[in-house]
Amino acid sequence: MSRLIVVSNRVSLSSDAGAGSVGGLAAALAAALRESRGMWFGWSGETTPAFTGQIALEQIGGVTVAKVDLEPQDVDEYYNGYANKTLWPLFHDRIDLTAYERSFDAGYARVNRRFAETLRPLVGPDDLVWIHDYHLAPLARELRALGVRNRIGFFLHIPWPARQLLVTLPGHRKLVEALFQYDLIGFQTAEGVSAFAGYLANELGISPPDADGMVTGFGRTVRIGAFPIGINAADFSEGATSPAGEESYQRMRDSLAGRQMILGVDRLDYSKGLEERFVAYEQFLGEHEEQLEQVFLLQIATLSRDTVEAYQDLRARLDAVAGRINGRFGTVDWVPLRYVNSGYRQDELAGIYRAARVGLVTPLRDGMNLVAKEYVASQDPADPGVLILSRFAGAAGQMADALIVNPYDREDMAEAIQQALSMPLEERRRRWERLMAGVETDDTAAWRESFIEALKGHTRQRPRLANDAA
Repeated sequence: MSRLIVVSNRVSLSSDAGAGSVGGLAAALAAALRESRGMWFGWSGETTPAFTGQIALEQIGGVTVAKVDLEPQDVDEYYNGYANKTLWPLFHDRIDLTAYERSFDAGYARVNRRFAETLRPLVGPDDLVWIHDYHLAPLARELRALGVRNRIGFFLHIPWPARQLLVTLPGHRKLVEALFQYDLIGFQTAEGVSAFAGYLANELGISPPDADGMVTGFGRTVRIGAFPIGINAADFSEGATSPAGEESYQRMRDSLAGRQMILGVDRLDYSKGLEERFVAYEQFLGEHEEQLEQVFLLQIATLSRDTVEAYQDLRARLDAVAGRINGRFGTVDWVPLRYVNSGYRQDELAGIYRAARVGLVTPLRDGMNLVAKEYVASQDPADPGVLILSRFAGAAGQMADALIVNPYDREDMAEAIQQALSMPLEERRRRWERLMAGVETDDTAAWRESFIEALKGHTRQRPRLANDAA
């Protein structure tokens, strides 16, 4: 049996992680790695004065983990620079925040080359190599240059941008050409496949993919398709009633004081639409006097990339808007917006999800958004909450029974909040049952297995193409 090698910027497994803290994606990949006696390779998150390529190996939960340290310059140019100041904002339609610097591009190329040189001795002749996300898009090209002929797949966790945005990237053709060194290129949605194919056709004159997703360019034929990522629904439904989940649920229930809770759970990022969400909630409160002191919004926004100026600015704006809302509407015994930056374990979070009457998931742009699926999976079947979901989340294509909103339209979101809070139990159950059936079917295992089968070259599970139903 061929061994699977997973490569990502950071390894999502830690020997310090306790039970209930490991996310569904990490758990799913770890399961595949255990089955194939595989390995997970990535950056340690640590720095070293000079890059040596020395690998730290350890066993975590039956998985071989291989990590390397990077130089501070690598982190500044490759990670903070090209990955998070160039590609991330551009791929999330924020061209106004996109920074182009030659040093970023040089650092990105250098780190991908260093990853390839460090990884190369670990790759056996029959291994499958699965590379994840925008940080490592050129990695297959670097591995091919070192003689690696294995089947290599790439999965993009974030959206692929429209052609008109991508062409603003200096070296956009070089980036796309590097992707043709993979055997399989996976996107979250059919929309991503369509955007990629549109770029190929309009910028490079490359014919659209055939019925099996095969497309030829730059002297190679590769397969492209959509592989929507999911969650392990049982992890959240069981987690919500586990001891930690039950404690979390009861704590939230006690704090409700008879009120209904609206919940947002996000990483603090401008792509998540948090400022727009706060303003829409403010509009809702202003339009529905009967809801004052009867409801509150709990926004959990875990900090990330706080050394990047755009994130510092966002945090300051959110603090200001939250303060304005609480100052305008709050009373001595009611805080309308509870805004916290703490993180929570998966089982604790499941209990919080279960206590929320409304799940508010309104990103401006998202590859998938698993919070929407986590919220659904954590609900009490007898008395489920209502999911409000942005039309610009990849999950919207799979979750039509949510209340789908335009996150740029605060009136639309305010109306959806009122509809969700007043929705009859029968309708809530009906919507939840259909949503839950989809979450259970299109789970993490289905995503993983369909991608790996396609990477192996099997056609039994054809990837979804641009003209397939979402």
